[in-house]
Amino acid sequence: QVQLQESGPGLVKPSQTLSLTCTVSGDSITTSYSTWSWIRQPPGKGLEWMGVTVYDGSTYYSPSLKSRTSISRDTSKNQFSLQLSSVTPDDTAVYYCAREQDENGYDYWGQGTQVTVSS
Repeated sequence: QVQLQESGPGLVKPSQTLSLTCTVSGDSITTSYSTWSWIRQPPGKGLEWMGVTVYDGSTYYSPSLKSRTSISRDTSKNQFSLQLSSVTPDDTAVYYCAREQDENGYDYWGQGTQVTVSS
């Protein structure tokens, strides 16, 4: 059974950098044709895809967030991480990590972690 678990601070001050880690079990982030995404949902709004790390190490970002987003991975720990810089209260959201295998849609999700941006 594949499991994803987000971790990180629940409160971040404006202008600081939000950092979250997704720990994966039951699969490897290097499994061929797997992709590992960060997705968020602000209160009262829909899901927003932020970016992805692919099994081969490449990364892709949402154009609207690209200038502030960085996704990295640690294959030895089977983790991938999100950094979002210069946060504002508009970045308040539930943040999810999710897996897509063979372009078949997201099949496994973390439970989500609430991040609030506030002074």
